Amino acid sequence: MSRPIDRDLNRFKEIVRGKVRQQLRKYITHGEMLGRQGRNVVSIPVPNIEIPHFRHGPKGSGGVGQGDGENGQPIGKGEDDDGDGTGQAGSEPGSEHYREVEVTLEELAAMLGQELELPRVEPKGKNTISSDKDKYNSIRRTGPESLKHLKRTYKRALKRLIASDDYDPKDPVIVPTREDRLYRSWSTTTQPQTNAAIIYMMDVSGSMTDEQKEIVRIEAFWIDTWLRSQYDGVDIRYIIHDAVAKEVDEETFYHTRESGGTRISSAYKCARDILKKNFPFEEWNIYLFQFSDGDNWGEDNKACLEMLTDDLLPNCNLFCYGQVESPYGSGDFIRELRRIGDSHENLVLSEIDSKEAIYDSIKTFLGKGK
Repeated sequence: MSRPIDRDLNRFKEIVRGKVRQQLRKYITHGEMLGRQGRNVVSIPVPNIEIPHFRHGPKGSGGVGQGDGENGQPIGKGEDDDGDGTGQAGSEPGSEHYREVEVTLEELAAMLGQELELPRVEPKGKNTISSDKDKYNSIRRTGPESLKHLKRTYKRALKRLIASDDYDPKDPVIVPTREDRLYRSWSTTTQPQTNAAIIYMMDVSGSMTDEQKEIVRIEAFWIDTWLRSQYDGVDIRYIIHDAVAKEVDEETFYHTRESGGTRISSAYKCARDILKKNFPFEEWNIYLFQFSDGDNWGEDNKACLEMLTDDLLPNCNLFCYGQVESPYGSGDFIRELRRIGDSHENLVLSEIDSKEAIYDSIKTFLGKGK
């Protein structure tokens, strides 16, 4: 039976989570919460919630409830309070108090899906990997001592003593024999497990500034949160490129800046090699996310389109291209992709001109439920 204080605490947590849901768009477009991420939870700063309460005046000051009073008389500190609001200004700045609220990534994904009206992902038909799962659901007479069922062993020994008239209620000594011992046993079941592979590709040439990379980092966090809620397992890889591409870890992905030119086909080739080596198309749901400011060496565009149409698009759930506006980038590459967009339903394009555009970009990328 739950205590009233526990019910009150749960209700308070629901109120706080409601505040997070109401302001989710603000949290999506700002990156402060990413630094508060734990293994399974995210710590979100929300404005402190003031609980309504009575405020008492000085003892013996009279007034309504404490002596004589007139209808309509306001409850205040007394006659010496003129209430004209002309007091002197304070010397300290005002401050809004914030409360750190822990929200699980599962809850955050549910909020994201509800706020953006995202459909649940429908995995490809050939994507299931079978995994064996052991479940303890039976009893047997033999087994390792670590799996001995103490309660059942004791009951079996007690029944044996009672049946043989060897049980003395005044001196209940029960010593199980080998014949009394029972052990937990298990059965192995095969369960389908849907997995997803995510590959992020980003241009790190000199035209991509730190501001553009921060936009990519924020958007990738929310994409990861949603896709992890849709699949049993998610494997994430990162590719950076300028004129050449290479696979890197997450830290390097967001903090590398090169000064060379841009050849996007190098990233596509690197992604293709990673997929062929690690993620068979018939067993994995493949998601490719590319972020760039739209710059590319002109003669490379043809190679990019050929690699997309021949190798990547036929074998992935989604290929999402996000063009992040940069003061240095030309922004031309998205026009090349639009030439083949009508022929490939899983090619999704988004233009991200600022952090405020992240919200709509996520909905554009994930709104098809693929």
